[in-house]
Amino acid sequence: MSIVWIILLILAILTSWVLGLLGMGGTWIMVGCAALYAVLIPPGREDIGWQTIVALIIIAAIGELLEFLAGALGARKAGGSRRSVVLSVMGSIFGGFLGLMLGSAVVPVIGSVIGAILIAGLGAMFGAMLGERWKGKGSMDSLKVGKAAFFGRVLGTLAKTFCGTLMAMAVIVALAW
Repeated sequence: MSIVWIILLILAILTSWVLGLLGMGGTWIMVGCAALYAVLIPPGREDIGWQTIVALIIIAAIGELLEFLAGALGARKAGGSRRSVVLSVMGSIFGGFLGLMLGSAVVPVIGSVIGAILIAGLGAMFGAMLGERWKGKGSMDSLKVGKAAFFGRVLGTLAKTFCGTLMAMAVIVALAW
């Protein structure tokens, strides 16, 4: 029965990793799944301990901080408004879903990851540009903010995905030992 718990945890961790690509809190879902596993594991199996849970929380917090700083500072540093930042986030979430679907249609797995990251970046770019145009800024100013939002989103997603990958590896290593 314990192998079932392990398989379920690994599936939950991998699903959470994909959700992280979409900007949907996958790292925190990983923390929750690992903590739930630590509480529900059969007696005698203590492969995921609270030290692992604390490490996962720290890595998740670092990932959130990196993603937030890269994404928000990208548009703001280029002179973007709060409206641009909000629309950039909304556009990136929509773009992440779209990129996941389109990418998997072209090249399964790898295409999904690349599609989610790049099209989420484009969604952030178009959202930021829309926000700036809505505020009455010109095309060139909007494009400048949009480009900054694109690069900020892509860099932030890559940083958070790296943290999510570290978390997944930590869980798998803990299960293996």
